[in-house]
Amino acid sequence: MTLEADEIAVVGAGLAGCLTACFLARRGYRVALYERRPDPRTGTVERGRSINLALSERGLDALRRIGLAEQVMADALPMRGRMIHPVQGETNFQQYSVSGDRAINSISRGALNNALLDAATRLPGVRAAFDHRLVGLDPATGAMRFETPAGEVTATAAVVLGTDGAGSAVRQQLLGYGLLTEHVEFLDYGYKELTIPAVDGEFALDPDALHIWPRGTSMMIALPNPDRSFTCTLFWPNEGPGSFAALADPAAIEAHFATHYPDVPPLAPKLVDDYQQNPVGQLGTVYCTPWQVPGRVALLGDAAHAIVPFYGQGANCAFEDVVELDRCLDECGDDWAAALPLFQQRRQDNAGAIAEMALANFVEMRDKVASPLFQLGRRVEHALERALPGRYVSRYELVSFTTTPYAEVRRRVRRQHQVLGAVAAGAAALLLGALTAAVRSGRRR
Repeated sequence: MTLEADEIAVVGAGLAGCLTACFLARRGYRVALYERRPDPRTGTVERGRSINLALSERGLDALRRIGLAEQVMADALPMRGRMIHPVQGETNFQQYSVSGDRAINSISRGALNNALLDAATRLPGVRAAFDHRLVGLDPATGAMRFETPAGEVTATAAVVLGTDGAGSAVRQQLLGYGLLTEHVEFLDYGYKELTIPAVDGEFALDPDALHIWPRGTSMMIALPNPDRSFTCTLFWPNEGPGSFAALADPAAIEAHFATHYPDVPPLAPKLVDDYQQNPVGQLGTVYCTPWQVPGRVALLGDAAHAIVPFYGQGANCAFEDVVELDRCLDECGDDWAAALPLFQQRRQDNAGAIAEMALANFVEMRDKVASPLFQLGRRVEHALERALPGRYVSRYELVSFTTTPYAEVRRRVRRQHQVLGAVAAGAAALLLGALTAAVRSGRRR
């Protein structure tokens, strides 16, 4: 089923949707890009909802394919490691790569979205419709209904692609028809943003690092911005001691930060205002299957597999979805009925793997990075990478600095750990044997 002459509807003009429109237009399709919000290039950014992106190799690979990487990276700030802020004592820098020269990149979500939207709408055959909220979809025909400020409008598309995020309206429509099953696992944690402004026009913290304040059951992170400010994000429990629910009045907020984040209040003069005014966002993982109705409707990015942000891979993973869909269309000769099931087959295990790793990395970031034992483990890992180049590669490097499929990363790391465990057990056995022999020899004397 070749559809070159028919319009493809992309519902959701966020990062994944705009990138999808770019790839499809380059294949010669006419694309209608629908977005429930106003045009983000002219609208007001919602307060406290940015969560800067950590753009890494998977995302850059997608941007290179449409000639946008150089433009996007012009305003990127490379972060070569984690800067750990203890409650007391000196900060500790932990580089991400064994060589120290590789970095993940702090990018403004809004700026990246606008760059992709501009790129998409400049391409022939792409039209964008804002303030269009999907309220109806017939998966059999591609007929859609949208609520707009001017009233309800209808449209029909040969293929409908849902790129409309974790709360996807397209997914909900498919769920309503009984065409998929859905499970959303929410964490008992939320997130809230704060700001550390520039000081005399300069960064208040080291801009070459992702800053982490690990506090066991909670944490804060900070990413640098081009205007020399930092966007900070609190990841705290929703309920209980030290939670968002427990801290409301200014005195309690100030006291909590003075106790648990003592270096932050001097750097954040609007801390209490930001805390009280900025909303608490939800954190969760979306699991659904199938992702597609062969030949007609499909979900990409967060709409299919939203994950928690603790590996910095949400946007990178969504961009990789778009690259894989393009690859499947190539291999299937633009037969969407064949390409969409192939796309799901190739991506679903990978999405599940990064969802698992992102949850595990939350525990690592909030609980382990400040531990001397964890830090020793990282030094051992880097030593192995230097001793066995290309043969032993850490999980972080495979996820962030390669395009190795996530599921293969998980398998490879498990194999590496099994080998290391066996080597460690063997070394321990040899050491024990040597000690036993020495003791017996001493007794004979």
